[in-house]
Amino acid sequence: MKQLAIKENHLYQKAYQKGKRCICNNVSVFVLRDFASERIRKSDPMKRRHNRVGIASPKKIGGAVARNRARRIIREAYRLTDLERPVLRGNLIVITAREGATLCKMQDVKKDLAYAFTKLEMFAK
Repeated sequence: MKQLAIKENHLYQKAYQKGKRCICNNVSVFVLRDFASERIRKSDPMKRRHNRVGIASPKKIGGAVARNRARRIIREAYRLTDLERPVLRGNLIVITAREGATLCKMQDVKKDLAYAFTKLEMFAK
């Protein structure tokens, strides 16, 4: 299933300021309840809740190639983490790449995401 992206800057800012956070070696994860999730659920043909995920990679990481690589790695790590252990739905999730994200393997980022989601109590029971 294709994940929904956060497109508005004000949603990133809300997640940074008001959301719960967990900072790991390769990524930082910010989670905030999405108040528009009910509207999105009603428009979905399957009537399921969704998470809106935003992936940020600052210029501190490097050039455009390095930032795009970090985003690809994080997107795949999130997808695999969600397949293995479903993440609670109806949230805004902002994942920010840190400087180590371009040098590490996808499995390292996946471990960091699993740790962060466990600490933030985001896995379904």
